[in-house]
Amino acid sequence: MFSKGQKRLIACAGALRCAALGAVLILSSSVPAAEPSSEPIRAVRVWPAPDYTRVTVESGDSLRHSLILLRNPERLVLDLEDIDFQSVQEGFAGKVSPSDPYIANLRVGRFKPGVVRVVLDLKTEVKPQIFTLAPIGEYGHRLVLDIYPIEPLDPLLALLQKPELKMGQAFGKSADGESSEEPNGQAKPNNKQSQPAKEPAVNRLVTIVVDPGHGGEDPGARGRRGTREKHVTLTIARRLKSLIDVEPNMRALLTRDGDFLIPLEGRVEKARRVKADLFVSIHADAFIKPHVRGSSVFALSEHGATSPAAQRLAMNENNADLIGGVNLSRKDRYLDMTLADLRLTAQISDSLKLARAVLGELGGVNFLHKGKVEQAGFAVLKAPNIPSILVETAFISNPDEEQRLNDTAYQEKIAIAILRGIKGYIAKNPPLSRSTLASIR
Repeated sequence: MFSKGQKRLIACAGALRCAALGAVLILSSSVPAAEPSSEPIRAVRVWPAPDYTRVTVESGDSLRHSLILLRNPERLVLDLEDIDFQSVQEGFAGKVSPSDPYIANLRVGRFKPGVVRVVLDLKTEVKPQIFTLAPIGEYGHRLVLDIYPIEPLDPLLALLQKPELKMGQAFGKSADGESSEEPNGQAKPNNKQSQPAKEPAVNRLVTIVVDPGHGGEDPGARGRRGTREKHVTLTIARRLKSLIDVEPNMRALLTRDGDFLIPLEGRVEKARRVKADLFVSIHADAFIKPHVRGSSVFALSEHGATSPAAQRLAMNENNADLIGGVNLSRKDRYLDMTLADLRLTAQISDSLKLARAVLGELGGVNFLHKGKVEQAGFAVLKAPNIPSILVETAFISNPDEEQRLNDTAYQEKIAIAILRGIKGYIAKNPPLSRSTLASIR
């Protein structure tokens, strides 16, 4: 038996032990539970554009995710499972541009153990699409969030902003009085001297869609000095558009006017929407052998590629959607058209005429890789009833031509040559008259 004093001592000791245990429990509860094993993301890329903004999250493994659209205020909530929080936080940091037309701000936080939440504050109501892409090329697994406006932008609006014709005579001087030397001072590689193109005899505006190849997630080919095809094609396409727009009877629309991806189907759709008279896609080819060089022009083919090289190029260009990332759940109604379609059969005939006219002018600026127009199954050239060509301005894989592709004087000469070819084609094949209303709808 214990005395009363001993019992009090035992009680006090027990109380102290309980207090100590309670303190341990309190301290333990303040330490966050260990999160499940998680993988870091490789990269986050945000591509803002008037058409849509794309957010790409790249990782070493497929990403488990969920997306919620919230209203008033407009927000997108993206939950990523079993992913490293710090890598997401660092990946998204500073990625939103103030000029982004759809995303105002974003925040990253821990939603619950194993789940990282990304909240995107929006500037307007949107229609999001989210999908995953398997590894391809230099990319690993990608989660793609495309943020579209509720009402798609109408490409016709861009055509209504045709500049004043104050520079109308500048083209004639540049084209007809151009130097016979290259930017590096060397003689032109082709002895053919271009003759001034006849003025097209048309009684309405001719609409030309200029398509800068690649863009955004799809860089296209790369030169040995690091030049990316998507940047070169956009620069040359902008120059060509500016020359077309100062012609009194022409107007041009770019399929993209920034560093973002337009799917192949989207490029064809834009040409159809504006009832384009011509479609010109700008590219810069690459090959494994650096000495290969020269300019080329291609048209669609009814009976397979005209050469193994044309077939290879068409396969590479048609892979743009796979590399750049396209939501395959969206049905494409144009690229699946068969060449048996009579509209495409007639289109190919006119495309070959346009291609020959442009190739002849390019021969006065650069070596021609082949002295004739080649053909293959280019998906981007399947615009029904619209003569369509693909211009390979030079081989970006050739060190000398890569340097010239970055030269502003050479870029201008290429653009002028393409326009001269277009004008020569129109002079012989004026587009049919249409009502003023039809020309802008």
